[in-house]
Amino acid sequence: MDENRKSQSPIAWVLGQTGDHGGQYVLSVILAVIGVAFSVAPYFVVVGIVQGLMEGRQDFSFYLTRCLIMAVLWLGRVLFHAFSTAASHVATFAVLGEIRKRCTEKLARMPLGAVLTQSSGALKNTLVERIDSIETTLAHIVPEFTANLLVPVIIEIYIFTIDWRMGLASLVTVPIGMFSYALMMLGSGDFYQHTITATKALNDTAVEYINGIQVIKVFGKTKASYERFVHDAYEAAHSFIDWMRASILPMTFAMVVMPSTMVSVLPIGGILVKNGSLSPRDFVMVIILSVGLITPFVTLMSYSDDIRTMGTIFGEVRAILDAPEMVRPETGNVPEKNDLELKDVHFSYHSVTGLAKKSTAETEEKGQNTGTVKSLQSSVDTEVLHGVSMKIPEGSFVALVGPSGSGKSTIARLIAALWDVTDGSISIGGSDIRNIPQEAYADKVAFVSQDNYLFNMTVRENIRLGRPSATDQEVEEAAKMSGCHDFILSLEKGYDTMVGSSGGHLSGGERQRISIARAMLKAAPVVILDEATAYTDPENEAVIQRSVSKLTEGKTLIVIAHRLSTIVDADRIYVVEDGRIHEQGTHEELLAHHDLYEKMWKAHMEVKDNG
Repeated sequence: MDENRKSQSPIAWVLGQTGDHGGQYVLSVILAVIGVAFSVAPYFVVVGIVQGLMEGRQDFSFYLTRCLIMAVLWLGRVLFHAFSTAASHVATFAVLGEIRKRCTEKLARMPLGAVLTQSSGALKNTLVERIDSIETTLAHIVPEFTANLLVPVIIEIYIFTIDWRMGLASLVTVPIGMFSYALMMLGSGDFYQHTITATKALNDTAVEYINGIQVIKVFGKTKASYERFVHDAYEAAHSFIDWMRASILPMTFAMVVMPSTMVSVLPIGGILVKNGSLSPRDFVMVIILSVGLITPFVTLMSYSDDIRTMGTIFGEVRAILDAPEMVRPETGNVPEKNDLELKDVHFSYHSVTGLAKKSTAETEEKGQNTGTVKSLQSSVDTEVLHGVSMKIPEGSFVALVGPSGSGKSTIARLIAALWDVTDGSISIGGSDIRNIPQEAYADKVAFVSQDNYLFNMTVRENIRLGRPSATDQEVEEAAKMSGCHDFILSLEKGYDTMVGSSGGHLSGGERQRISIARAMLKAAPVVILDEATAYTDPENEAVIQRSVSKLTEGKTLIVIAHRLSTIVDADRIYVVEDGRIHEQGTHEELLAHHDLYEKMWKAHMEVKDNG
């Protein structure tokens, strides 16, 4: 991001995103200006009425006519204000909708790993609630800034044309009020940042408390856990209370003093009238015009917190829009062959994602607590793969095994193009995957991980996501071959059963089998299974293994497994340790080496026998 973009105000930035809707904002300003004219005119009508009273006019129609004129002007002001804000609301809804669209499109272009490292709740909060929360402010700022600036400026100019001394008198309270306002703003940046930090801590603690309530109850940690929640709630509340306590006096002084124009206008004007240098008629006009002179400025100042909040929200949005993305050509040659090759692949999380934190999947692989994935310092660059090279012939069955945290899942995700390599290359059919259009490469790979997501729609539609053009018969055939047809039929509405949010109506094993059916329906030439049977029982695991063997005939199959008995028939087994290929070969060859694989195999067989 260049320095000019960094220094942009939030309003300047968002108005720069208006695109085709800029005309609606211009229309909004024009309507606001007309509304301003209607709101200023009644002041002059009131002056005429007062002058009539001073002259002793008793013609009722004179006063009635002017009251009707003011009513019409008031109605015009209301109508044009409504038209102005309506135009700005239409433009704002469109602009915020397009910003949301750009963000979601950006997420699709980012490395999927970079997206997964971020909390889905935080992303949803930014794209939905946070953006939505500034709609009212943004829709009103453009027309109301215009009106609240033009009204006092026009009135003040007119007062100066009447008498420059009265013009200065009407502004006496402004420097005092602005000085008080400046005192109020001292330290406001630190206070505001504290509210953001404290509120975020409270949100994180609340989510952690709710998600971990079962563990808290089981281990009797209710009191300790609740005390932490109470502490964070207290800090969040007092971050605002302390800020208000520090600013209440100067804020009150500014709000009271600035609009009090009569404090200076009445005595100064009275002296000028007494000296004969100001006519009573002009004095009355200045009094009437000065009554509401400063109030619009006070209204403008009330937007300062809203503008600051907008800056924070759009800072989050800009962080998404400016994040590094996977560079892929729009068009290009797609190789027909599907043999894969990794050449001296290095991978670092920070270098690829632009975020110094690991994915949930990788922290799980290392056996770490994934309830909260915390950011590290931005300077951290953790390399987890160190020069990995391997060849995977088309149609072969390759397995990746190794201790937890060795980098197996990372290799699989790199092959699936969820991240880009830091150094080295991955090619398919002799072409670097970075030179292949993203959608074209996605069509070549079906990826099933340990924790697959199901959308809140029917079982049938979740499976059909693998190939949207598939018929119902093809969907059911994929389900049968993946070993989940029978349990689907046992559901309340069979294939038309809603699976719930994130598939919550189904068990982990059922969700896994539906995910496998979805991947099988895709009919991709490369299939990656990352612990795909982790949630299945032995009986269903055997069914899935047979189905996978049948469905992947002639395809390239890459399997990551801790249950080594499931990959004894692999054409080649790569043993990964500490981000490197420790050894490779067939099951028999590796057992003969009396090395890491043999130890893993013996440990696996002991567990299997004891089970």
